[in-house]
Amino acid sequence: MRDASLNFLRKLVNTPSPTGHESRGQRVWLDYVSQFADTTFSDAYGNCVAVLNKGGSPRLMLAAHADEIAMAVNYIDADGFIYVRKMGGIDAAITKAQRVTIHTRNGPVRGVVGNVAPHLQKMDGDAKLPKIHDLFIDIGVSSTKDAEKLVRVGDPITLVDEFELLRNDLAIARAFDNRIGTFAVAEAARLLSSGKTKLRAEVCAVSNIQEEVGLLGARQIAYSLKPDVALVVDVTHATDYPTVSKAQHGDVKVGAGPALTHGGCNHPEVVRRLEELAKAKNIPLQHEAMSASSGTDTDVIFWTRGGIASALISLPNRYMHSPVEIVSLKDLEKIPELMAAFAQSLKPGQEFKVKI
Repeated sequence: MRDASLNFLRKLVNTPSPTGHESRGQRVWLDYVSQFADTTFSDAYGNCVAVLNKGGSPRLMLAAHADEIAMAVNYIDADGFIYVRKMGGIDAAITKAQRVTIHTRNGPVRGVVGNVAPHLQKMDGDAKLPKIHDLFIDIGVSSTKDAEKLVRVGDPITLVDEFELLRNDLAIARAFDNRIGTFAVAEAARLLSSGKTKLRAEVCAVSNIQEEVGLLGARQIAYSLKPDVALVVDVTHATDYPTVSKAQHGDVKVGAGPALTHGGCNHPEVVRRLEELAKAKNIPLQHEAMSASSGTDTDVIFWTRGGIASALISLPNRYMHSPVEIVSLKDLEKIPELMAAFAQSLKPGQEFKVKI
């Protein structure tokens, strides 16, 4: 990966972007992608868009969500300990004994999620997994009054863990889900802006908000933009490590390329085009099946305004929704290449319809 792109990825991942409070991360994304776009803008709730070849046809939306799972201050007890509410799929069991940052109006406040030492716990039978309301945060004060000088109910909370290269092409971070998607969309814009092939489609690169709590930003921006076709980028569960059932969850490996999902919201003609382009570009692909839903923004984009031809491209991710998510940077680099190739393949006025 080129140095400038890696530095952008590192900054994007390390910038806290808790769901519903994505503005800091969105600023990082807009600052980067604006150098490749004709114009950029944001809407009422912070969905951000960069447009290339405005007025072209068809209109292609490249979309990914900017938000990360988080917690929020919910209650402060008499001794100044903070109890939390989850925002998105937080796992309470692995959140204990973690360092956290509370993002307040006056700046970050550091704290730790308390953890009772094994010596002090009652061990009658198997230990029960904690619930989110069992977690408490210690910010080093001793009263409600002192805590309220620093934080208030509703302040978002993220874990402290940041981007790190592991070895070979593997990287670790707390929030690859889904900053890798917004990274890939921005990189696709970069490739298109410098490409030798004349772009005929209008491309709207989108970094949308609040996926983790209901696919909300994608509903808003897909309705506003009225795209003719959409490619969505998100992470998917890698299943190449112990205890995960491939028979139940499929066979998806880190390092074996991006994954295409088949069925449901994934338009068969868009998927077919992606497969053809991947073959022509020597981009390795993996494949996933879905039943009722994909669990991504694709689920709401595809039925907007009577139906938008859509497809999901996913990056294999080990240990999703944890502080130690692992992805392959080589896999990641292939996604913007594939999206850029798709955009360049579009002909003026082209439509995607299921063959009957």
